[in-house]
Parts: sequence; C-alpha cells; structure tokens
Amino acid sequence: MSKINKIVLAYSGGLDTSVIAKWLQEEYQAEIVTFTADLGQGEEVEPARAKAEAMGIKEIYIDDLREEFARDFVFPMFRANAIYEGEYYLGTSIARPLIAKRLIEIAKETGADAISHGATGKGNDQVRFELGAYALMPGVQVIAPWREWDLNSREKLMAYCDEHGIQVEKKKGKKSPYSMDANLLHISYEGDILEDPWNEPEEDMWLWTVAPENAPDEPTYLEIGYKNGDPVSIDGKDMSAAEIMEYLNKVAGANGIGRTDIVENRYVGMKARGCYETPAGFVMLRAHRAIESITLDRDAAHLKDEMMPRYAELIYNGYWWSPERKMLQAAIDETQTYVNGTVKVKLYKGNVTVVGRKSDDSLFDESIATFEDDAGAYDQKDAAGFIKLNALRLRTAAKKGRDLL
Repeated sequence: MSKINKIVLAYSGGLDTSVIAKWLQEEYQAEIVTFTADLGQGEEVEPARAKAEAMGIKEIYIDDLREEFARDFVFPMFRANAIYEGEYYLGTSIARPLIAKRLIEIAKETGADAISHGATGKGNDQVRFELGAYALMPGVQVIAPWREWDLNSREKLMAYCDEHGIQVEKKKGKKSPYSMDANLLHISYEGDILEDPWNEPEEDMWLWTVAPENAPDEPTYLEIGYKNGDPVSIDGKDMSAAEIMEYLNKVAGANGIGRTDIVENRYVGMKARGCYETPAGFVMLRAHRAIESITLDRDAAHLKDEMMPRYAELIYNGYWWSPERKMLQAAIDETQTYVNGTVKVKLYKGNVTVVGRKSDDSLFDESIATFEDDAGAYDQKDAAGFIKLNALRLRTAAKKGRDLL
C-alpha cells in the first residue's frame, strides 16, 4: 500500500469515532478530514465540530442530508414496499449508501487517499460502506480500525480517551448503553439486555414511541396524497419528503406506532437481535400498498411483489450501487406512473388501519365489482367457460387416475 496522507472519516462525534480520529492520526501519521451527516437523527450534529477541532482537525464537513436521504433513498425504496425478512424496514441499511456517496465526494474534493468508518468487523455496515465506496471510487483505500486495533471493548476505548485527553460523554452508572443508530426512517437498539432474545425490552429504552396501551384513546386520521408512488401531502398540505417523514414520525409515534423486536440474519453470517422504532415507515408502507391496490394492474402488482424480497436483500446487503438494484429500480419506478391519489388512514394504539383510498387513476370499477345490479357491465355466465378452461388440466389428470390428494 502507498503512503496515506489524508483520510476522510465518517464521524459522529461519539465514543468510537472520536477514538478512531485520534488513532488514525497516530497510527497513519495522516491528516484527518471529518464528515458528519445530519440524516434526521434528532440530535445536534454541530458539537462534533468542536470535538474535531480539539483534536487539531482542520477540514470538517457537517452536512444536512435530510432531504436527499428521504427523496433519493427512502422514497425509492418505499416504492418497492421493501421489507427485509418480513419485518425489518431497512432503516440503517438505506442510510449507508448515502454516507458512502458523500465520503467519496469529500475524498475527491479534498484529495484524500483513503476513507475510514467506525463499523465493526461483526456487522453489516462495514460491507455497506465499503461496497458503496468501491463502486463509486474503485481505487480508494478503506481503513476499518475495528478490524485492525485491539481496542475491542468499551473499557479499553474509555482508557484510550483518558490517556489521550479525548472528551466524551460518560453514561451515568456502570451499565453500557445500547448501541443505537438513528435517522429520519428509524432508530435502532442493540446490545445490553437485548443480546438475549428472551429478554423483553425495557420500556424506557424506547425514545420515539409511546407504549400502545398508553397512546390516546381517540384515533388520529390522516389523508396522505400520492404522486407517482411518493407521498407528497398530508391533509391537503404539500410537504417535502423530509417534512412528511418528520411529521409522520411525530404523529405516529404519539399513537404508539412503529415498534418491532426481531432477530435478523446478517449478511456476514450471524443472527442478531435488534429493536426498532419506525413510525413514519409503518404508515408509509401501509398507505402505499393501499394506493397501489386501486391503481396497479393485478399482474404488475404481483410481479412487483415477487421482486421485492430480492430488492430488499440487495439494500440490506449493501448493493444499492449495483447494476441489479438499478435495474430493479427502473422496473419498479415504471409501475408507479399511475400510483396517484389519496389514502385515508386511522392511527390508534399501535395500529395503522387504511379506511379509505381514492384516485383519478383508479382501476377499481364499482359498476363491475358491485353485488347489486351491474347493468350488464359483467356477464356472470362468462365465468363458467373461464373455470372449465382453467380446470382442463386438473380434469385430464384425474381421468388418468392420478392421485392429486
């Protein structure tokens, strides 16, 4: 490997990346550039600047990426109704390709030789960051300290901070905090008592949602407007992508919506237990499927559902920038041309219920679907021939004595 002179670090300002910034300075004798992304995590990102400056870092990037994240990453994913393994809304997964993209942009702007991240060698994020980086800058060098150093515990990290004068917030008490990741789509919790899948999460762990049993006794109704498969308004008020997600997180969270507790299969081979709060995601998925139910052709909708698990797996595994994800996205986006209209949902004690949907592009024809007089719009006698033709192969097999039981 050639001498590394400058490294762009994905920097949160927390314990791990603060240690990493100093460790990179000492281990590689290189200039460090920090990049902190505001993805709607709900915390101040500016304090990261003071921490970086205290370590003598001169080039500091703090970028508000909320709109780009919602518009160009979350919304395209929700057009696909993507969920991994039937439960995970991909909140962490979908943020990584944007961070990788910005890391590479900054590396090019600053003339850096390498990028670095704080993902561990046990998780999925190392794969997601690095696949994205290599796809966008094939010759980039990637430094993953967790795969190199021996600072493999919180105690060792804190001792390193004490030794090098690194200021970090210390949690009161002796228990380690949960490992958390937050953005506009979700907040995740791992570690501590959650490492035993039998343990129920502590109620005070949840930050974005009230317990469903403590949610208001009166339901909240929302009307979500859609254009080309994306939500564009709530209750008739036009909003940006990020504004819609921020609003839905607040309202749905107040109604106890968005909690999941799952054991998922990581790409690196292990099972991992995680708890997630995804209030906006719960509402958006339910509403999107509702507007598709009246605007999408049957077989197009069914084929799209067949493609979804593969699409979700690509995002989970870090292949957002792959040609196959791009190909699937083009097919999915083509189906969204007529996914326009309004969906009415009821939010009540942890549940999202669709109670209405309408669209000028609706394929629902009441004159055909009615149980009343259809005035000749549908000839029920036609069904007899339809059934007999579809039963032909079954009848043929039965006549030959083949046992179908």
